[in-house]
Amino acid sequence: MNIHVQLIGLFKTGRFDQKTLDVPEGIRVDEVIATLGLPRQLFGIVLINDLHAEPASQLREGDRLVLMPIVDGG
Repeated sequence: MNIHVQLIGLFKTGRFDQKTLDVPEGIRVDEVIATLGLPRQLFGIVLINDLHAEPASQLREGDRLVLMPIVDGG
């Protein structure tokens, strides 16, 4: 199945900004995170189709996944 992934901030450094990925049916967000080699300790927000989601959320065909790191500073 295909999902659209958008990486925000430092997550896209050396990777990509937006990309369509072919992933196994029923994959969870945390499995996508592991596949991309993103540092789990830096996760701030996960969105699926513009709604807040958890890393354990299951993805469906055509979902739009946005992964954002913790924002620090002020």
